[in-house]
Amino acid sequence: MYAYTGKILHVDLTNQTTRVQELEPEFLKRYLGGVGLATRLLYDNTPAGCDPLGPDNALCFACSSFAGTTIPVGTKHGVASKSPLTGFVGDSLSGSHFSEMLRRAGWDGMVLKGQAPRWLYLVIDDDLVRFVDAQPYMGKGAVEVQSILREELGDDNYRVSAIGPAGEHLVRFASIDNDGRQVGRTGNGAVMGSKRLKAIAIRGSRPVTVADPKGLMAASLKLIKTSQGPGTVKYRTLGTPSNVLNMNAIGVLPTRNFSETTFEHAETISGEYLRDHYRVKSVSCSSCSIACEQWGVVRDGKYKGAKIGLDYEPLFALGSNCGIGTLPPIIKLVEMSDELGMDAMSAGVVISWAMECYERGLLTQEDCDGLELAFGNEDAAIEVLRKIAYREGIGDLLAEGTMRASERLAKGSEHFAMHVKGLEMPGYDVRSLKTFAAGLAVGTRGACHNRSLAYELDIKGVFDRFTADDGRGKAMVDNENFACILDCLVLCKFLRNCFDDFGPDVAAIYTMTTGIFLTADELMAVGERVCNLKKAFNIREGWTRADDTLPPRVLEDPIPTGPSKGSYVTREELDLLIANYYQARGWTADGLIPREKLVELGLEDIADEVGVDTVPAGQAI
Repeated sequence: MYAYTGKILHVDLTNQTTRVQELEPEFLKRYLGGVGLATRLLYDNTPAGCDPLGPDNALCFACSSFAGTTIPVGTKHGVASKSPLTGFVGDSLSGSHFSEMLRRAGWDGMVLKGQAPRWLYLVIDDDLVRFVDAQPYMGKGAVEVQSILREELGDDNYRVSAIGPAGEHLVRFASIDNDGRQVGRTGNGAVMGSKRLKAIAIRGSRPVTVADPKGLMAASLKLIKTSQGPGTVKYRTLGTPSNVLNMNAIGVLPTRNFSETTFEHAETISGEYLRDHYRVKSVSCSSCSIACEQWGVVRDGKYKGAKIGLDYEPLFALGSNCGIGTLPPIIKLVEMSDELGMDAMSAGVVISWAMECYERGLLTQEDCDGLELAFGNEDAAIEVLRKIAYREGIGDLLAEGTMRASERLAKGSEHFAMHVKGLEMPGYDVRSLKTFAAGLAVGTRGACHNRSLAYELDIKGVFDRFTADDGRGKAMVDNENFACILDCLVLCKFLRNCFDDFGPDVAAIYTMTTGIFLTADELMAVGERVCNLKKAFNIREGWTRADDTLPPRVLEDPIPTGPSKGSYVTREELDLLIANYYQARGWTADGLIPREKLVELGLEDIADEVGVDTVPAGQAI
């Protein structure tokens, strides 16, 4: 077998034992790797109805199909568990040398279950797995502990995935850090913390072989050249912070907890301002030819020395959405988020929710531990971020995430709790992006711009972003399936426009890599299969049609000012778009998957468990 190893490492942390699962090439072909394989491992190893923070929840890692090869931006891995934020599928991605080492150690993935009797870290050295006492490292930051463990192990070739204090304290949006990249968004760091697993250190000595080295090298060089062309200039020069001014200009930049869509200080937190005043270097993921991450450093003032890579999503969440209009405190907040080990997007949105509660008098200064938690108060934001990580005072409430915090506080705060299914909203105010609004509502992991891509349909003018009408369902499905294929391969989404003909080109690259023949049609079918698999997991965990919705602010409050003034998504518009989407998916009017649809997709082994014996939406009975 080329590239793949055909082996999954299963680790029982309760009993400190391991076993090996062997996979056939045909099975690997059906899910490719990354999110697809991780989701399948999650479905097969997590019992229905389990507590996301209990020992039965499986934390599943899976390599990219291309990990350790010459394919650019392909050394990534997917991670999946039942999300402690949403109770549904929690799939994440990360790009780093950890991915390559997992493959070089002889594994296509690993499944972690149980709960260690005491805090441990794993050392995986090819086939050898050791369980090591982690007590000396408790309280250490997610970034700091990686360097400490490499030094303790005496070899910089060890790559480490680790959690910080937020994961130790089961913050529901805690992340896992590896090489400065985060397994973020859905709380996989909290799942790792619930297992009393501080870190995983891995070293591999096996070569990664491919079926057609010459052909793959030629394809890789062509892809590298294209990826450094005009289509990715903005990512190489400004990175994703270039979105700040673009989103502000069209009136979709979330500001002050999504109450506004333009920010008066957008210029001073923009990618251009970062480049001109704070930038020190561009940083790439492992094997990346683009290097989109722009690192900024604060050279003077009270945040002197703060240094981190800034992407648009953490920048909006801890910047405009919290009313903070200068880069030094934002750089500090993102640096803290990474070290404390929590998703900066969710952190920013839950803090902005608390700020609005404070300004409305729903939270008092006493409730906030003496902090004046008003919009724009950077000192209060920094302190409350620390409190979240350790669940101190007001931080204990906010560590639950926006959905649970608003339900606990009540007092009408649910109206402006900006989440879908419990996952905090991304950096686009969707009241004037109506196709994308529906894409977020139906998202299996919640509000996620990386799983839908429907924002492109609105922003690029494929559809009128201010209206909703029939006929958008197929485009939504196609975009979601395409994003899913990239997540399974795993290929960076910044490469999505770097192919002459995506299906045939990528199928050929996969075949040259693995030696497993894959057609373009088979490749494209993977996206639909895995999207349905994720939905099937959610159905098994109790999903209903009512879960596919948006925050009341999106459905009831018109945008007050700016280029998108007056726009909002009515419930009738959302229902229409969701019905279009369900019909295009071949699901029922209630969003359930017909049994015959699962069989058609090769998911017959789960059809009896979650499928329904009925006809899809829009078809005659």
